[in-house]
Amino acid sequence: MDAITISELQSQKEILEAFPVINQLRTHLDEKAYLDLVIEAKEKDMYRLFALYDQEEIVAVTGFKPMITLYYGRFVWVCDLVTDNNKRSNGYGDKLLSYVHEWAKENGYQSVALSSGLQRADAHRFYEGKMDYDKVSYVFKKNLSL
Repeated sequence: MDAITISELQSQKEILEAFPVINQLRTHLDEKAYLDLVIEAKEKDMYRLFALYDQEEIVAVTGFKPMITLYYGRFVWVCDLVTDNNKRSNGYGDKLLSYVHEWAKENGYQSVALSSGLQRADAHRFYEGKMDYDKVSYVFKKNLSL
């Protein structure tokens, strides 16, 4: 039996079990803010959260949502993709992102897109070199004071 599995995280307990790994990417979130955002995104924005398990341990996590825009058409936006710092270079990111690609195809989406922080040079090499992604745009952000 294969020790690697990928499962969608549905319950609050499952979602919280992924926090130590996702927090390595989203360091600004505490556990409560993370849980609140995941629940709201799942309810309002079709956000899906999946974990890759090796020997029943979460070693990588991805969150994504299907979208439709005039620019990309029907596509899946990868919001989060992270492999545990201590488990990198074992092919987990490749397996999890490939799973997203298959999910997208099976559900009628034409492409998968994501953004990656400017400082994440290793991630950029992974996306472009290993996963064959094209760099097609810059992402701009403006914080608004409420």
